[in-house]
Amino acid sequence: MIASRAFSAALVLTASLTLSGCDISAAGDQRAASARDFPQPDRPVSETISNQAATERSRDDRKEAATVMDLANIGEGMTVADIGAGEGYYTTRLAERVGPRGRVLAQDIDPEVLDRLGARVQRERLDNVSIARGSEDDPKLPENSFDRIFLVHMYHEVTEPYAFLWRLRPALKDKGQVIVVDTDRPTDSHGIPPVLLFCEFEAVGFRLAAFIRRPELAGYYARFEAEGPRPDPQDIEACQQDVAAGRDIERHLGRLDGAPETGTVST
Repeated sequence: MIASRAFSAALVLTASLTLSGCDISAAGDQRAASARDFPQPDRPVSETISNQAATERSRDDRKEAATVMDLANIGEGMTVADIGAGEGYYTTRLAERVGPRGRVLAQDIDPEVLDRLGARVQRERLDNVSIARGSEDDPKLPENSFDRIFLVHMYHEVTEPYAFLWRLRPALKDKGQVIVVDTDRPTDSHGIPPVLLFCEFEAVGFRLAAFIRRPELAGYYARFEAEGPRPDPQDIEACQQDVAAGRDIERHLGRLDGAPETGTVST
């Protein structure tokens, strides 16, 4: 595998809407010990059924990756992470966009998928790509390392979103951004309603910076930035799924700068 040893060695384990708390005793909590300081999400989670949202050809035909990278302002020399990388649709295209001076960390939790991705990285001679395995509640990213972190068609499969996002946040560089691409449908149907997404990110100290719907995405694009101090895990409150589902998205997006455009809302 052509993963940079120096880059991989840097990997370390890092320890508004109406919200409702979760009162769960440690003794009755069946989750992993590393997640028990965080609230449980008030929503179902989609099962992982595929590491690709669609074939690469069909995604390229509608210019999905190119559109997302343009919206995220990805350029040469940037350092980016592709979380839930699967078999490398975004990883390979990000590697080309950031060029030899840039770096891409491809992460997934499935060891068999990572083996196939590693073979692809080696076969395509992607010398600027490193590969790492994360966990369900921790992406295990090096701190202060990334200009952009991508969560593409995978966030609805994260079983511990508050722990996951809390541990992801320190990996951003100053002015770094998290990019989410997902579909506006229930979380047990391989999507997440945008307002619920906004709420979960806000709960751990992120600010919504842009929200865009484009046909090329077969869904929507959301961009988040860290804002204010990261809350203590015990102070995070779980978003109520039914409350979030009833919120008016346009009213929520009114906090963004600039007027919404037809079919597109952004800063």
